[in-house]
Amino acid sequence: MKPACLHLHWRDPSAVQRFRCGVSLHSHTLHSEESLAFVPRYTGGVPLLSDAIRQQEQRYLARTGQKLDFSRAFWRPPLSPRQAFDVEKRQIEDALGLDALVSLTDHDDVQAGLSLAFLDLPTPISVEWTIPFGPSFFHVGLHNLPTGRAQSIISDLVEITANPSRGRVRDMLASLHERPETLIIWNHPVWDEARVGAVEHAQLLGQFLERFGDFIHALELNGLRPWSENRQVVRIAAESGQPVVSGGDRHGLEPNANINLTNAGRFEEFVEEIRIDKHSDVLFLSQYREPLRARMIETMWDIVREYPDFPESRRNWSDRVFHRQDDGVVRPLSAIWKNGGPWPVKWFLHGLRATKHPQVRSVLRLALADGRESVS
Repeated sequence: MKPACLHLHWRDPSAVQRFRCGVSLHSHTLHSEESLAFVPRYTGGVPLLSDAIRQQEQRYLARTGQKLDFSRAFWRPPLSPRQAFDVEKRQIEDALGLDALVSLTDHDDVQAGLSLAFLDLPTPISVEWTIPFGPSFFHVGLHNLPTGRAQSIISDLVEITANPSRGRVRDMLASLHERPETLIIWNHPVWDEARVGAVEHAQLLGQFLERFGDFIHALELNGLRPWSENRQVVRIAAESGQPVVSGGDRHGLEPNANINLTNAGRFEEFVEEIRIDKHSDVLFLSQYREPLRARMIETMWDIVREYPDFPESRRNWSDRVFHRQDDGVVRPLSAIWKNGGPWPVKWFLHGLRATKHPQVRSVLRLALADGRESVS
């Protein structure tokens, strides 16, 4: 196995000249369902936002007797499959001067790839599969599913997610592994997304790798996770004998912060490069140097801003954010709230919009950059 090569574009912009193609892996479209539970985590300690949200949570509790539960709300990324494809394609072709291969991976959904295939765009049908595992869960990117069977495969995946067992997960991964054109990537494996604790997550990671590692072709270096996590992924991959690949995990308008570099001309050739040669060239782009929390605030802004050029059903933020009510019915906020919603939401949006002013953004970037780890 050749060792993985990591390239930092801001240090060596000429590195791309040795390659023919850039590969964008792992990004999301409006077909992904994304929990809003992350809001309190990413606004904690952020100037303007954290204090305002904390005050509104306390007032909401005092008035209603209930906590302001972000976990019951979810949002869908603003971009359609074609728009998401174009964002990734433009970065690779216009900014880097390379041919582009783009693989979109919505959560447990393949509609993005199917719709692009209908438009005859050269993109694989891919998905980010959620696999429950003990008290936690992991995400696995399944790239280049067979077009004719994609719908039946996703139905099986969703059913396994709802009723998981070790045997069923293993059989599914083994079946996909038998397809030489399909690439199986363990996305952000070190991220304790379920917040079970560092020690328990590390134990679960080891168990998952032991049980299913034979069917995993690469581990992901994630463009929206800190460098400390990605360093751990590099170490784990070296110990397990698996290559690392890029995965930008784009949800908003910012294109993926890392891509793969290759001389392959087709996605199947790139898959062979990873699966057979076990070699990968990963390029980190300049946006990865920005403070992670500041980038997440930008994504939050992408969630709640208005898009005048979008279809009317997706133009306003309240049409793209949904809430599960007590009876289990899911409704867009536009059908629940009038005049901009209740005051906790208005305060949150007011604080978030304030971060878009140039002077506030400068102060915010400096504050969030203080003490952050460097990418070396």
